[in-house]
Amino acid sequence: MSDFSGLHVESFLEMMSAERGAAVNTLASYERDLEDACSFLKTRGVKAIEASSEDLRAYLGHLSQQGFMASSQARRLSALRQFYKFLYAEGLRGDDPTGVLDAPKKARSLPKVLSIDDVSKLITLAETEAQAPGPNQLARQRMHALIELLYATGMRVSELVSLPASVLAQNGRFLVIKGKGNKERLVPLSRSAISAVATYRASLAAETAANEKAEESPWLFPSSGKAGYLPRQVFARDLKDLAARAGIRVATISPHVLRHAFASHLLANGADLRAVQELLGHSDISTTQIYTHVLEERLHQLVQNHHPLAKQAKKRD
Repeated sequence: MSDFSGLHVESFLEMMSAERGAAVNTLASYERDLEDACSFLKTRGVKAIEASSEDLRAYLGHLSQQGFMASSQARRLSALRQFYKFLYAEGLRGDDPTGVLDAPKKARSLPKVLSIDDVSKLITLAETEAQAPGPNQLARQRMHALIELLYATGMRVSELVSLPASVLAQNGRFLVIKGKGNKERLVPLSRSAISAVATYRASLAAETAANEKAEESPWLFPSSGKAGYLPRQVFARDLKDLAARAGIRVATISPHVLRHAFASHLLANGADLRAVQELLGHSDISTTQIYTHVLEERLHQLVQNHHPLAKQAKKRD
């Protein structure tokens, strides 16, 4: 019988049940996790009640090697923390070996990114629909302008929908975007984005002038809602509708995904990570480093295509 399955663990589980109100499933999970740790410690010739911080760190390393996700490792560590705190509080140990252990860091998931072809499909369809006359043409022109601006600048959707009406008049081919913490950044615009916005603004002005009761809005994308500008949820919904018509999986598209596409496509085509950081409005370069997988792939292709030894290997193949 292991020391985890004896009176110590029974007392621990009783305490968790009586004092913490732990559910039956939680108690069973604690027991399984502690027994697993005990089995590993036995392979090191160590009793669980005597385990050191290094022993427990080795156990976490073992879990990682076995392919356990960071969240699963963190759960095992949580069980160990609770148990050793109990032993310390009961005077059964003079220290808590888990106190110096760091929780396993969860890997940051890579952002969803649309291919350049998919973005081209979206923009082409939006442009085609914007040019078609008929009812709701202004809404279709607005959609075209929104997508062109988002892909040209990579701005946050909240920044996009709340752009002031005078933004282009003030800055010509550049936008001054007011981001988080009211920090401003200068972002260049593509010619297609400028053209789409100009077409949309002309139609908006004509419609406003035709409606005697309508007042000129201070927003580039006005709405009758409380905020006065287009709700981002409406744009997200319309974007998914457009994606469906373009034959793109709706689950893969959102305004944020287009922001990621902007950054990834820039990096894949030679842009500097610091420059992309500035364009995205990230205050810390570490936030932008989720795109390093794009840089790694670009460097790999660079070596494969231009290094003399790589060229020789291709010729031999």
